[in-house]
Amino acid sequence: MAKNTKKAKRSQAKAFTQEQIALLSINPNAAGIDIGSAEHWVAVPKGRAEHSVRKFGCFTADLHAMAVWLKLCGITTVAMESTGVYWIPPFQILESHGFEVKLVNARHVANVSGRKTDVSDCQWIQTLHTYGLLAGSFRPDNEMCVLRSYYRHRDNLVKSASSQILLMQKSLIQMNLQIHKVISDITGATGMRIIRAILAGERDAQILALMRAPGVKRTKEDIMKALQGDYRVEHLFTLNHAVELYDTYQEKIRQCDEKIELCLKGFDGQEICDDMPPSAKKGKNKNAFTLQTELYRITGVDFTAIDGLSALAVSIIISEVGFDYTAFPTEKHFASWLGLSPNNRITGGKIKKTSTKRVFNRAANMFRLAAQSLANSRCAIGAFYRRLRSRLGAPKAITATAHKLARIFYAMWKTKSTYNDVGADYYEKQYKERLIHNIKRKAKEFGFKLVPLMELAA
Repeated sequence: MAKNTKKAKRSQAKAFTQEQIALLSINPNAAGIDIGSAEHWVAVPKGRAEHSVRKFGCFTADLHAMAVWLKLCGITTVAMESTGVYWIPPFQILESHGFEVKLVNARHVANVSGRKTDVSDCQWIQTLHTYGLLAGSFRPDNEMCVLRSYYRHRDNLVKSASSQILLMQKSLIQMNLQIHKVISDITGATGMRIIRAILAGERDAQILALMRAPGVKRTKEDIMKALQGDYRVEHLFTLNHAVELYDTYQEKIRQCDEKIELCLKGFDGQEICDDMPPSAKKGKNKNAFTLQTELYRITGVDFTAIDGLSALAVSIIISEVGFDYTAFPTEKHFASWLGLSPNNRITGGKIKKTSTKRVFNRAANMFRLAAQSLANSRCAIGAFYRRLRSRLGAPKAITATAHKLARIFYAMWKTKSTYNDVGADYYEKQYKERLIHNIKRKAKEFGFKLVPLMELAA
C-alpha cells in the first residue's frame, strides 16, 4: 500500500512538472537553427512534421525551401546561433518571408549537455527559444545596416592603407632616409612630395629639402641631413609599390566616402537652419556636404559638442547603434551593450570580479579613442580622466572615461539636449569640495571637528 502511495505521488509530481513546463512555453511556434558554412540544421517542435529536424544546404534555393518548410510547420519565430558571417543570408531571407528572427550569442547556448552534434545543437536552441530563454543580438534596421557596411569596409581600407605606410617607412629606413625623424607624418604634404620626387629620380638633398611646407618646424639643413641616404634599386622598387598601393587605397576610401555621403543624404531629417549650434554650422553650404552638419540634420543633436568625439567618430557610432534609442531602455543597458560597464561577478554575497565584458564593439572603440584623446584636454572629462589615471592607471581610466562619454551620448540621444562643458577648473573645484565634505563627515563620526588652518591662525 505504501509503495502504491509513493508511486502515485511521483506520478502526480511528474504530471505537475510537465504542466508547469507547458505553462512556461512562451514561444510555442519557435524553431532553432544551427548555422554552418555548408549546411544548416533546423529543428521545429515535435509533431509539426514527420521529422522534427531537417538539414538544408547553403544555396539561396535551399534557404527559400527552408522558409517554405517552416511556414508549413506553423513557425513564426526563429533563433539561430553563429559566430561568423554565414548567418547573414539565412537571416535576411527568413526575415523577408515574415519570420521574427533572432541571432543568439554563441555563449548563451553553449551549455548543452551530452554529446555535441549539429542535431542536438539545433534542438537545444529550439528548446531554449520556446521557453523564452534567449535574447537576440542587437541589429539596426536595414537602411542603417547599409551605412554600417560602408563604414566597416572603410575601416578595412584604412587599415590596409596603414600597412602600406609601414612598408614605405621600412623602405626609407633601409635606404637610411630618416624622413620620419624630421617630419611627423610622412604621408603629409611635405613627406609625400619628397617621396614622389625620389621615385621620379631626384637625389639632390638640397632640392628635396626645398619641398618642405611652410608649417614644418625643422630647418632646411636638418631635412638635408635626413635625405642623405643609400639609394638602392631593390628598396626603391618596394617603395614604389607601397606608394602605388597607398594611392589605390586612398582612391578606394574616397569612393567609399561618396557612398556614405549618398547614404546619409537618403535619411530623413530636419532642414538646415540658423538655430543650429555653432559647432554644427561648419561649412554650412547647401551645395557642399559636411559630415558634421549632415549628422545634425539627421539626428537633431550635435554630438560633436562632446569633448573627444569628432564627426567621423559620431558617424561610426551612429552606424552601429542606429537612430532609435528605445532599443536600449536605459543608459545602463547602452553601456552594458558596449561592454564598458563593470560586470560584477557575485558569489556567496561577495563580488569576486568586476572587470568589463570581453566584447568587440566598434562603437565602444570610438568612445575609448575619444577618452584617450582627452589626456591633455582642459575640459571636465579630461580632468576626470587624469584623476583616474593617477589612481588606477591608463587602461582602467580609459574604460571609465569611455563609459562616462557613452552615458553622456545616450542622455543627449534620448533627450535631444545640448552638452556644455563646465571646464577642468570647475571639475577640480567640485572634486575638492566633495573630498572636504567626506573628511568632515568622517571627523564628525569619530567625535572630531575639522577646522581650516586660516581660522586657527586667526
